Amino acid sequence: MDSKDHEVSTMVKVLVVTKVYPESVEKDLNELLEDIKKALPEGYEVAKHERIPVAFGLNLLKLYITMPEETEGGTSKLEEILKNVEGVSEVEIETVHRLSY
Repeated sequence: MDSKDHEVSTMVKVLVVTKVYPESVEKDLNELLEDIKKALPEGYEVAKHERIPVAFGLNLLKLYITMPEETEGGTSKLEEILKNVEGVSEVEIETVHRLSY
């Protein structure tokens, strides 16, 4: 494989659509989003986010996160990072899409 092939393979990412449930209705979702962005390692990025009403005033964050395709353990690393953010109660991976550009 020449260096050009290597460049192309490192540019392949996946888009992970995930639901992040806060610990309580009192949790500020803007603050939670910022804490999540700070916790993500290099190569991971929140491409888009939405607030989704769940019930009784509780909203979740639906995050669209890009990450390297060649991540060891797949989305397990991302789930662990998100679960360790203060204020996160639960994380659910909804879908994973392969991106190439």
